[in-house]
Amino acid sequence: MSRQLGRWRSVGLVLALITGIGLTSAGGAPAAARETVHAGAQAAAAREAGRSPAQAAAAMQPGWNLGNTFDSTGDDETSWGNPRVTPELLDGIRAQGYKSIRIPVTWGQHQGPAPDYTIDPAYLNRVREVVGWALDDGFYVMLNIHHDSWQWINTMPAEHDTVLARYNAIWTQVAGAFRDASPRLVLESVNEPQFTGGDPAALLAELNTSFHRIVRGTGGGNTKRLLVLPTLHTSSDQVHLDALTATFAALGDPNLIATVHYYGYWPFSVNVAGGYRFDATAQQDVLDTFARVHAAFVAKGIPVIIGEYGLLGFDRHTGTIEQGEKLKFFELFGAQARARGITTMLWDNGQHFDRAALVWRDTELFGQISSSWRTRSGTASSDLVFVRRSAPVTAQTITLNLNGTGFTHVRLGSTTLRRGPDYTVSGDQLTLTAGLLTRLTQKQGYGVSTSLSLRFSRGVPWRLDVVSYDTPALSAVTGTTAAYAIPTAFNGDRLATMTATYADGSNAGPHNWTPYKEFDRAFTPDQAAGVIRLTPEFFAEVTDGAPVTLKFYFWSGAILTYQVTRTGTEVTGTLAG
Repeated sequence: MSRQLGRWRSVGLVLALITGIGLTSAGGAPAAARETVHAGAQAAAAREAGRSPAQAAAAMQPGWNLGNTFDSTGDDETSWGNPRVTPELLDGIRAQGYKSIRIPVTWGQHQGPAPDYTIDPAYLNRVREVVGWALDDGFYVMLNIHHDSWQWINTMPAEHDTVLARYNAIWTQVAGAFRDASPRLVLESVNEPQFTGGDPAALLAELNTSFHRIVRGTGGGNTKRLLVLPTLHTSSDQVHLDALTATFAALGDPNLIATVHYYGYWPFSVNVAGGYRFDATAQQDVLDTFARVHAAFVAKGIPVIIGEYGLLGFDRHTGTIEQGEKLKFFELFGAQARARGITTMLWDNGQHFDRAALVWRDTELFGQISSSWRTRSGTASSDLVFVRRSAPVTAQTITLNLNGTGFTHVRLGSTTLRRGPDYTVSGDQLTLTAGLLTRLTQKQGYGVSTSLSLRFSRGVPWRLDVVSYDTPALSAVTGTTAAYAIPTAFNGDRLATMTATYADGSNAGPHNWTPYKEFDRAFTPDQAAGVIRLTPEFFAEVTDGAPVTLKFYFWSGAILTYQVTRTGTEVTGTLAG
């Protein structure tokens, strides 16, 4: 819809579009414009009605999540820090190439008491308004029950009848409200279902079946509306895929879509247990997940939507996973989605697309994601080349990941570098000459001296930072468990991970099944402040009076050893050999 129409889109207009209710006022919009909108909506509905579920799911690719908004558990959509949704925000997302939008909604705090469990009309109307805007923009829209899953639905084993009645009340009201909405509105039974005990698979099957019965029973467009059913925890483990397959077979409804979520191999996704690289294990997890989901559903004609994807570490900081490693994850993920015919919806709680400025916070990341919708891109074993300032400069070799592309050349800004004097290529081995690296690191100071651009026959370029560094240095310091920071001269280097062990070799701190601690949870580097911080969460699981040996692993390959001892709330740190 045009910006001009966007200025007069009112609640009344939206309700008219999605429910067929008569309209007495459209904010001053002329009758001809209203008729045009209605005609366009009717034409779109006719097109959608002729699409198979598989075709509709394909038309939803790619998708985006309006996270931390209507799913927030506070008083309104702004309670988790995001601004109110506007038509301009939705227009901005549409302009990025997204074709579907998932609108997670937490309903519980807006419900009245039993037995009716009435949803606050103002809240329901606000959700209807935003859904209407999104449909007007041409989006497919996926609407669900969200954080209710862990707030109260999970108590179903002990409070079966109460939970089921409340759940059914939500879908009775929501399905009724959207009975005559565009076929591009898709309903999802529940987000990340989970239960405290009982038979989780049976309980989820009961919820999914009840959801299906209620929506279909409201008639109108809901008789054939696409309905999305999740696995337990929206997990792609085979046992959960099999359980959902059984539900699909029992329902016998062709207008169903399966959904799972994917946040990567967990140690890589949060940077714990040494998973700071997108290594062979993390890559295989992507491949295995798509293979299982494809075999369980897509190969049998059942469409699949990965309703959320990303990396779990993003919820704390998008720097939890090193830039090049995260880019390789998204490149492979996108390639597998295309190859397997699976629709994906990026989880964005406000950390990716700036909802005020309407721009991407990390344009390089979005460039990789959006490129993966169309083709593969070449990458490399790293996006960092470290050149020590205190030693003679030598040639350095990195491995290219061609991903079916062809390597073409290297650029420095707008200048194409020369094969031979500047770099050589042998198979997948790219060598930057000592002469080139000397020229690039002549300026004084530590840090990124310049960035090279590796070019391939298709896809996006690969940025390669040339970093001037020397081995970092740590200093002894005394502090407290509440705020302990090790003075650190990073000298241009970057911290990758940390291990913590006791004198007997056993693991110290949280996640004591591994010596490698979780980035941003147990420790976090602060290069601007010149410190590495150890968190209260780390010290809470450190034995009082027992020295802990820390090893800090840097991206240059440097490893530094340090020792801390907690005595009550006091912490003493010393240099180790």
